[in-house]
Amino acid sequence: MDTILEKARELGEAIQRSDEMKRYKAAELAQSKDEDAADLMREYNIKRMNLARDMQNGKIERAEAIKQNTLAFEEMVEKSGTIKEFVEAKKEFDLAIQRMNQMLNYYITGQDPNCTHDCSTCGGCH
Repeated sequence: MDTILEKARELGEAIQRSDEMKRYKAAELAQSKDEDAADLMREYNIKRMNLARDMQNGKIERAEAIKQNTLAFEEMVEKSGTIKEFVEAKKEFDLAIQRMNQMLNYYITGQDPNCTHDCSTCGGCH
């Protein structure tokens, strides 16, 4: 078990040094210092809470609330380069972590996360 824990520590350190993590942390810091971005985020959060309230009160359907929330989020992102960079960096970092988790899961369970169990979709695994 000591070897596994040592490798986990090494993996954590490698993640910290990764370009994805560096970009994500830099974007997070830049966004935290951007007052215009903070104002846009406050406005978006108010819209989001109002949509949730309206949905709970039956004033708006769930699908419409989701649509309006998505549009409000996209509008906020487009208005701020700082927020846009943060969202893109977070997406890239999350994808890297997801790929790492899939690989770990494969080696732990032997199950390929990309396997559809329909061998007509690929060359098969056996």
